[in-house]
Amino acid sequence: MDVSFFLQNALLGVGLAMDAFSVSLANGLREPQMGRGRMAKIAGVYGGFQYLMPMLGWVCVHTVVNLFSSLEKIIPWIAFALLGWIGGKMLWEGLREHSDPDGAPTDRSLTPRDLLMQGIATSIDALSVGFTIEQYNFATANVASLLIGGVTFALCMAALVIGKRLGTKLSNYASILGGIILIGIGFKIFLGGLG
Repeated sequence: MDVSFFLQNALLGVGLAMDAFSVSLANGLREPQMGRGRMAKIAGVYGGFQYLMPMLGWVCVHTVVNLFSSLEKIIPWIAFALLGWIGGKMLWEGLREHSDPDGAPTDRSLTPRDLLMQGIATSIDALSVGFTIEQYNFATANVASLLIGGVTFALCMAALVIGKRLGTKLSNYASILGGIILIGIGFKIFLGGLG
């Protein structure tokens, strides 16, 4: 492993983390009062999935390639469905809150189920990275995946901070904007998978 290996995988991590970055931004908008521990937990889930998916892809290449090849066609559909559902839910809550400002405040915090679904949806495309690292041995593939996960964690923490600051300023419209962002990311993943 040389410097180019680390640089290449760090840059790959940046590219793969963009969806998780955008979702983190939306989550920061949605929940501007979250503390650092919760932010680290959210970023850790995204970073963990970005680590796990390339390793899972690597294992698939070395064991069940034919099964993975058939599943690759439905990956964009899964990501679109998950992010569309979560984004639609956020958008609905934001619109309902905005149209009834005197109603009881809605709990905007991200549920564990939503976080799990977001983690899968934003990292599912990283499964295919397992094909690009298939020539690595297990230890090298593990280091590459750790780099990808670490970069994702750092970028998601930054996005959460930005989202929190914007969420405080845009409090009435934060859920609406966050929902639109999630739906847009799902649509982008879907269109990218078709092309």
